[in-house]
Amino acid sequence: MNNPTLSQDRRDFLGGMAAATVAAVGLGALAPAAGAAEAAAAAGTDFVRWLDTISGKYKQLYDAPAANHGLPLVWSHVFLLTGAPGYGVAESELGVVVVLRHSAIPLAMGDAVWAKYKLGEYLDIADPATKAPATRNPYAHIKPGDMPFPEAALEKLVARGVKFAVCGAAIGFHSAHIAQRQGLAADAVKQDLLAAVLPGVQVVPSGVLAVNGAQSRGCAYCFAG
Repeated sequence: MNNPTLSQDRRDFLGGMAAATVAAVGLGALAPAAGAAEAAAAAGTDFVRWLDTISGKYKQLYDAPAANHGLPLVWSHVFLLTGAPGYGVAESELGVVVVLRHSAIPLAMGDAVWAKYKLGEYLDIADPATKAPATRNPYAHIKPGDMPFPEAALEKLVARGVKFAVCGAAIGFHSAHIAQRQGLAADAVKQDLLAAVLPGVQVVPSGVLAVNGAQSRGCAYCFAG
């Protein structure tokens, strides 16, 4: 479905990120090269510590910039389901990372903010049971009729060791855009969305950084959006 509003949102997002990149480059030109002290400090960040929890002999990354009907979660389940017998190993030897970024970030959040901010309508995510814009997270706690694989519910995948990351940069961008559309305070919306992030999901500085970091930890890349 071609959504002109969503297309404009994507252009706004890219424009905003481009401006932020130019600003970062300008600041970087003024800063000295990172030394041993900076490297040591970086090793202690929440993001790096999260990357260090990615385990397993066979590691898979699903890069999800869109909800894509819940397929990033389904494919994670399928990898666990087939990987153990395929490689002849225990499921604990399989590492899975799902990065929810751009318009997939609501998959990381509870039902209340979906209803409050009309996230299904805003980001063109349909409820698989009703086909209408979702007013709940249909992939967090999968109910009969939601999708063919209830084992692919986010809560069940977290319990099986799947690592989920949600893009902090996208949360900031969409908070500002939602606030502008609804006449709200951007920071209040942002704090609301951050508070709604589900257990087992790590807020990361950006989704693209998480994709890079997961690959640096040996995860094979798969585009899931």
